[in-house]
Amino acid sequence: MSLRSSYTLIAPFYDWLIGPALGRVRARSLARLPRAGNAHILLNGIGTGLDLPLLPATHRYTALDLTRAMLDRALPRGDRLDLHWTQGDSQQLPFRSGTFDHVLLHLILAIVPDTCAALREAARVVKVGGRLFVLDKFLRQGESAWLRRMINPLTRRIATRTNVVFEDALAGISGLRLIDDQPALAGGWFRMITLEKTADQDLPDSSVSSSSRRGQVSQTMPPSNATATEASIRYHINPVIAPAL
Repeated sequence: MSLRSSYTLIAPFYDWLIGPALGRVRARSLARLPRAGNAHILLNGIGTGLDLPLLPATHRYTALDLTRAMLDRALPRGDRLDLHWTQGDSQQLPFRSGTFDHVLLHLILAIVPDTCAALREAARVVKVGGRLFVLDKFLRQGESAWLRRMINPLTRRIATRTNVVFEDALAGISGLRLIDDQPALAGGWFRMITLEKTADQDLPDSSVSSSSRRGQVSQTMPPSNATATEASIRYHINPVIAPAL
């Protein structure tokens, strides 16, 4: 089953399954965001929008998710924010390099098939000096965690991977500096990690250099119903956001 299909089925139950269990740690993680200023922040893997009521309204946001069913559930939660919506793949982000001041990665890096690709893309689209705020479940290098590794072949087909080693993904990416890494939940399996971009990557801009790659990313989602329209939520016409925005 593809990730898109799986999360389309999970969407109606996601809040019930995830919301109460991660409510406090979600709030702790979001407290790392700057309170003041007018930053442009990418919410990479927004899901059903459980983060949205906790975000400071001083910033501009772009919310991205792979699955339309998840985005449909997130829409009502974003009406107080300066917020744009995009349906796309975290492993192949449809944005120009250096577009965002910061990137939020809540429960996405251990879900996508290629953690390194998703982290590299997040680093690509953030400005030098910007930060990546990660909250997810990761094994540590050398950790046996036999049960998590054993169930991974099943869980990765349904919802998430349970054998991701963050250090392995980070080692494959240049221009990122580890600022903070602290346990968040489940004996340190869930971690809050803060990274800073120190230099641009020597990589092509994936949003503009490959027409075939763009074809794999859905266009920015249109309003699905009258409720979304009445909420006055603004949508991108072009999924490639210029850095000046």
